[in-house]
Amino acid sequence: MEAVAVSPAFWKGRRVFLTGHTGFKGGWLALWLQKVGADVTAFSLEPPTQPSLFEAAQVAQGITSLHGDIRDYDALGAALRDSNASVVFHLAAQATVADGYRFARDTFATNVTGTLNLLDAIRECPVVEAVVVVTSDKCYVPSAIGEPLREGDPLGGKDPYSASKSCAEIATASWRESFFNADDAPRIATARAGNVIGGGDWAAHRLLPDIVRAFHAGNPLSLRMPDAIRPWQHVLEALAGYLLLAEHLCGNEGIRHAQAWNFGPTETDQLTVGEVAERCARLWGGKARVEIAEANFQKETETLRLDATHARAALGWNPRWNADQALRHTLDWYRAWYANPEDSARIRALTLAQIDDYTATP
Repeated sequence: MEAVAVSPAFWKGRRVFLTGHTGFKGGWLALWLQKVGADVTAFSLEPPTQPSLFEAAQVAQGITSLHGDIRDYDALGAALRDSNASVVFHLAAQATVADGYRFARDTFATNVTGTLNLLDAIRECPVVEAVVVVTSDKCYVPSAIGEPLREGDPLGGKDPYSASKSCAEIATASWRESFFNADDAPRIATARAGNVIGGGDWAAHRLLPDIVRAFHAGNPLSLRMPDAIRPWQHVLEALAGYLLLAEHLCGNEGIRHAQAWNFGPTETDQLTVGEVAERCARLWGGKARVEIAEANFQKETETLRLDATHARAALGWNPRWNADQALRHTLDWYRAWYANPEDSARIRALTLAQIDDYTATP
């Protein structure tokens, strides 16, 4: 089955409120929304890394870009009201397992209380029609035998980051049933994507940023968990799912789509960390090499697979790029950035061109 395309006609001129646009995934979504003609108001902290996709690709160009903290209810609510948005994408989050251990209380404050601040602000904005709350594939209790996880499987998390995301899912479901259950209420869905990769991610303790930093410096890549299995996918795969989901939420049968959704790769692209690293080494060439670290400083799930059958059947969403295509586009982006990191106009053009490449792929 071919993937259903995101509709530029739906988004042209539509007012959208986006949180987390200074982050990796939010930056790509802000650029895609610009391409399809949406009127975007975005709210986020300053970029969480240096360098950042936000600055490298001039993400703020063409949108209303506001800096603020989603834990600040008054500032968040005012920004949402002023946007007059009919669609809301919530991507602002503390987004790494490692920082969940380091800043556990702040992780819960951002990922749970911040989400509820937004949902309560939406209660005061009658023009909002659809809300996509982005959580994580790590919101699930891992399968003891490594089975792909489905939307109805138990939620949970042993590390603070994963637990905060499962709490955000439960809290969102509670607000949906308690405060958004009228026929004319906004339709609220949650989205759980796999491990996203793509150009412009500079977070610490993430595989692809670690890979390109090591290979560019001529150093070996040291892997903590080479046998860990993850559902790898390009960031544009997940964003296509979010956009399609929002379109369905605004449709005549939108209420049926106000639920949780998985967006993950095919089974053949749910690879080990070691496999991904070795493929990147071959694509990078030269003296790129991989080695195994002597110690792992944090506990993580060994096997995490995601079942996205529901999104394929009900939304018409299907992956367009396999793992090798996703890795090739990702490494191409980083090579271009390293060639001239100061040329943000060129990096912005490359990023937009990759969105075009993605949407043109059957």
